[in-house]
Amino acid sequence: MKTKNQSQFVSNAVRFNMKHLLVIAIMFVFSNCSEDHIKKDSVSSEETVAHAEGMGTAAASPPGDVVGKITVGYQGWFAAQGDGSPINAWWHWALNWGQAPSNSNKGLKAWPDVREYTTTYQTGYPNLNGGQPARLYSNWNQQTVNTHFLWMQQNNIDCAALQRFNPNTAEGPTRDGVTTRVRAAAETYGRKFYIMYDATGWTNVQSEIKTDWTNKMQTHTSSSAYARQNGLPVVCIWGLGLNDAAHPATPAASLDIVNWFKSQGCYVIGGVRREWRTTDPQFLPFYNALNMISPWLIGAVGNVSDADNVYNNYMVGDQAYCNSHNIDYQPCVLPGDLLIHQRAHGDLMWRMFYNAVRVGAQGIYISMFDEYNEGNQIAKTAENASMIPAGSGYLALDEDGTPCSSDYYLRLTGDGGRMLKGQIALTATRPTPTIIGGSGGVVFYQDYNYGGAASQSLPIGNYTLSQLNARGVPNDWASSVRVPAGRTLIMYSNDNFSGTSWTRTSDTPNFGTLSPNANDQVSSCRVQ
Repeated sequence: MKTKNQSQFVSNAVRFNMKHLLVIAIMFVFSNCSEDHIKKDSVSSEETVAHAEGMGTAAASPPGDVVGKITVGYQGWFAAQGDGSPINAWWHWALNWGQAPSNSNKGLKAWPDVREYTTTYQTGYPNLNGGQPARLYSNWNQQTVNTHFLWMQQNNIDCAALQRFNPNTAEGPTRDGVTTRVRAAAETYGRKFYIMYDATGWTNVQSEIKTDWTNKMQTHTSSSAYARQNGLPVVCIWGLGLNDAAHPATPAASLDIVNWFKSQGCYVIGGVRREWRTTDPQFLPFYNALNMISPWLIGAVGNVSDADNVYNNYMVGDQAYCNSHNIDYQPCVLPGDLLIHQRAHGDLMWRMFYNAVRVGAQGIYISMFDEYNEGNQIAKTAENASMIPAGSGYLALDEDGTPCSSDYYLRLTGDGGRMLKGQIALTATRPTPTIIGGSGGVVFYQDYNYGGAASQSLPIGNYTLSQLNARGVPNDWASSVRVPAGRTLIMYSNDNFSGTSWTRTSDTPNFGTLSPNANDQVSSCRVQ
């Protein structure tokens, strides 16, 4: 999430099985929080065993906008000279913001795929290896932010935590403007967002964070897109509990900040260090006052072994502590630093999803959506060397020899969310293909015109309801489909290839136009 010279920390629906139903029902009776409906997901006996460590106590909160959901950390902190922003600088794209980013003025560890942005800005880098000019985007453009939230919608990413550093600097007006743009995009694409303060380097955070919330940020809670949990607007503060030079808030000041936000009617998340339970007992009252705890793992996990060590040595204990103190738990999942070969074409990230779900976490925080500065972004990224500037030293998503589409980590995050919500079974095996349709497979989509979530690519074969579900096609879900040339798709309204059938030999953008109507009707299919 942070650059080297500005180090920062950022930061299931509870998966219920039937033996917990009575406990959950009792908790809801004694809770003042209400939900219009609670969806119970069936859990296999294998999953029940895998969940045993984390599911001994019911969650503090019912499903809402963060509990049972995937939240991505959203920086939104990129700008360019000439973009019309108040800062009018190459904000975070370069080390020296006053000069164009180049091979000698880098602020990045990974290069974005900019093909979907309508406005981009010429940099000082050489052309891409494929010959195109090296251009970058700005978050000051509404279309940029809209594109990001469209990607979230298409991949079933529920919520974005907009990072907000000390606003009492020259960056403040630009951050304010980006917040307005994030709100508009979230409303347009049906996503949720909330403010996530970062206390890094914020000397007077105890007083100034309250003023900023009261005078500026609180107004955004009136948006239909502002995240609520237990009926309360969500706010997160990252970087309290450290009490070091970069995070000077004392235990008393940290507790005061949390209690103040709770007095304003907020549900408060704390973005904390990995070792939060064991480092300084003076901060325990602060931790215990939080509604949700989200430990930071950037720099602590670089491979699958690291992920399992964190699970065994931290996450199991964290979940047990949170359960016993009526706190929701939101562990961090990250893709890995692309520049230092951590990703293993998604295997690291999937292992972290698996660990978060099997421990019984109440939600998952992705670090980060757009963190090109630390190479931990899930947003669209250069697929291969042709898409990066010549001589830059950046790596593309195929750095380990496995081709990956630029949206691969968005799709993987969507599958991780499905596992969190019980829509696919708990599995340590990554289900997400690195390239959709790479083998000429059929791809179903949740919405018309190939919008919403996408299924895995389905090669030639027969798919019952359970087999479709395991590949990202829930029952009565699909609204459009892409059928590669030479393939025949036969869809059935009932399981086991029965009921009404429809045969398609080409892309079909709207199942509602078929006769009879096939929208949200597919329960099994054959690909020939």
